[in-house]
Amino acid sequence: MTVRLRVVLDQLVAPTRSDLERASRSLAAALAETAPDGCEVEALAPSGELPSIDGVAEGRRLPLGRRETAAAWQLGVVTGVGGGMIHSPTLMAPLVRHDRVNDHDQTVVTLWDLRAWEAPEELPRATAMWERAMLRRAVRYADALIVPTHAMAERLEVHARLGERVRVIAGAQPDGFAAPTDSAARRRDLGLPATYIVLAGGIAASDGLAAGFRAAAPTAFDVVVVDVPEGEEAGVSALAEASGLGAQRVHARAGLDRGDRAATIDAAAALIAPSTRSAWPWRVLEAMALGTPVVAIDSDVHREVVLDGGIVVPEAGLEDAVVDALSDRSLTGDAGRLRVLGRDRSRAFSWAGAAERVWQVHADL
Repeated sequence: MTVRLRVVLDQLVAPTRSDLERASRSLAAALAETAPDGCEVEALAPSGELPSIDGVAEGRRLPLGRRETAAAWQLGVVTGVGGGMIHSPTLMAPLVRHDRVNDHDQTVVTLWDLRAWEAPEELPRATAMWERAMLRRAVRYADALIVPTHAMAERLEVHARLGERVRVIAGAQPDGFAAPTDSAARRRDLGLPATYIVLAGGIAASDGLAAGFRAAAPTAFDVVVVDVPEGEEAGVSALAEASGLGAQRVHARAGLDRGDRAATIDAAAALIAPSTRSAWPWRVLEAMALGTPVVAIDSDVHREVVLDGGIVVPEAGLEDAVVDALSDRSLTGDAGRLRVLGRDRSRAFSWAGAAERVWQVHADL
């Protein structure tokens, strides 16, 4: 008898965040590639155009679009979904009462950050409310909830009591993430300077951009800020000015696609990760995979993910750490020490490895 793992792929139909879209696609492909004998993967998605993924059957399509499906599932209305083994790369899942023992139904969801609880002001009110509501449903009905770090698992206990149902499975950089062959042309089209440091985030306090700007100000490098929310570019420049970094040295960029982002991070002298929020550090993984030196503000997440693949320091030591990362010894001596360490550390994370652990979670259930 064939065992089917049904993967919720709403992010491929109507993405709410590009990182979640890429994670959903990468995980689904990896699940198909690593499927045990007698197992296969099929999509469970709302109505709309669903891109094909090798090895993933289209499966059952829902009659409603993503927004309507999300609202219905928030209320526990899951008519037409069906049972079986359901895995969601996000909190979007049909979380209702089911019989895991007799019917072999099981539902596993994933939580990538705790902004809806620790910094709800950074999200649209409806989004924060939906995520909190879905976590409450997960507490009642999920067979397991996956978070990407042990640090997040500990923090989650403050907001929800899931006990041993919490599992830790790290994310990864996109498969094949590398600087494209037309990187120089992409950077030229983006209007990037010849030399620069990369920061990631917007003007929210937990993004830590002010600390990153202060650390970059004494250097000779411009600063390119990626992942800036649409409409916050002027606010980022104002924050830089207030932090002692002239606005003419700041280049805020929103909505970079995978190729532009890889071209941008690859040419950076360093990436500063100033955020202290409980969230999976997507750009840190990408920088390490490209061999771009990483300097991160000390946090439980950064200590766990970066480990020895970069420099992790308290905010008070960030400026000196940036100087160290930009030094000739770090960049060229010892075969590019930080570059080599970052690449080595990035190899600890892969979607194939994550998929194998997901299969194991469902097997354990």
